[in-house]
Amino acid sequence: MNNFEVRRELAKLRVAIVHYWFVNRGGGERVVECLAEVFPQADLYAVIADRSVMAPILRGRKLHTSFLQNLPWAKRFNRHLLFLHPLALEQFDLSDYDLVISSESAPTKGVLTSSKTCHICYCHSPMRYIWDMYPEYRRAMAPLVRSVFTLAAHYMRMWDYASAGRVDYFVANSSFTASRLWKTYRRESTIIHPPVCIPDVEALDGAGEYYLALGRLVDYKRVDLAVEACTKMGRPLRVVGDGPQYRGLKRIAGPTVQFLGRLSDQEVHEQLSHCRALLFPAEEDFGIVPVEAQSFGRPVIAYAAGGALETVRGIMQHGSRVGNPTGVFFLEQTSSSLANAISFFESQEQQFAPSKIRSHSLQFDAAHFNSRMAEFALFAINEFRETPHLGSKHPLALDEETVGSGVTSAQ
Repeated sequence: MNNFEVRRELAKLRVAIVHYWFVNRGGGERVVECLAEVFPQADLYAVIADRSVMAPILRGRKLHTSFLQNLPWAKRFNRHLLFLHPLALEQFDLSDYDLVISSESAPTKGVLTSSKTCHICYCHSPMRYIWDMYPEYRRAMAPLVRSVFTLAAHYMRMWDYASAGRVDYFVANSSFTASRLWKTYRRESTIIHPPVCIPDVEALDGAGEYYLALGRLVDYKRVDLAVEACTKMGRPLRVVGDGPQYRGLKRIAGPTVQFLGRLSDQEVHEQLSHCRALLFPAEEDFGIVPVEAQSFGRPVIAYAAGGALETVRGIMQHGSRVGNPTGVFFLEQTSSSLANAISFFESQEQQFAPSKIRSHSLQFDAAHFNSRMAEFALFAINEFRETPHLGSKHPLALDEETVGSGVTSAQ
């Protein structure tokens, strides 16, 4: 069945897309935007939403929000209301839909669906703050907040695990996320990498003038490692983004580090296209930023963990070499390990061909996501209607060239 026929069949379905919240525009929201392209008839559901920050493709949709929408300061303090999300999600009436797609990072998979409704969960990540990163989040809290969070997290873990049973099919955004889904819920999943907006530009030849760190300035992004390494080495670093770590990072930054704050998409593209390399010290479930950097032909110096291992063709100081590398990996999440990787990168810089780095990024283009998600959704709804108790994986077999860039099965 070709793409047109797949879309024609999907257009017959009554579809709802459930997202945790629309209060900013990040990777999760961009996935929803692409899902909205695949399902132009879909209604939207969110615990909390601010239409002013939603993309044009979403603003005109029928949007349902929960009772939390009416609470004062709900949009600003949405993360502090997580303990109320289960109750809010369970109030949505999704009984009239053939297909429900939940976009999961906060607990959206917990919606209630009828026995006739197929529920696909696209999982960006099981909730890190109540599962594998729970001790780190807890340590960083003030004593009173820590006590409240400890009680809430215990309740949330029980509900989150139980709500995984409400999902008929899990889709993971990476092999790393698929492994975490199995660890957390003992559920298998199909891997479809998230969409990345690949600009139609020529990759610039030659080394840029500065290193770049890009993203929300929060603890787990570990931008502090980039700031410390470049300060110690005297290398120019530009930091793009804002968040609770902004002031602390400025305090430890030397004269070669420049903070640009939050920029428009066009300004971010300008910074990416002229950087020497992107510094990516975080352990992300997928990580869209490294792919964006590579789409401009720029190398990535990344911590060797998480989604970066799937999106960056990296070389290491004391490891086997790869053909047409797109970046360098460092093994320890420390500023000294990152500094060593920067030095190694500079000694090997001639190996990195901008045109080949950009070519590598094209496999993550939004068009690929749309076609693969459409194909999977049709497979799922057809199998569900025939044998609704199965909830199996997509059986599509891919050759070795394609694995890691499309739909694969994760054990």
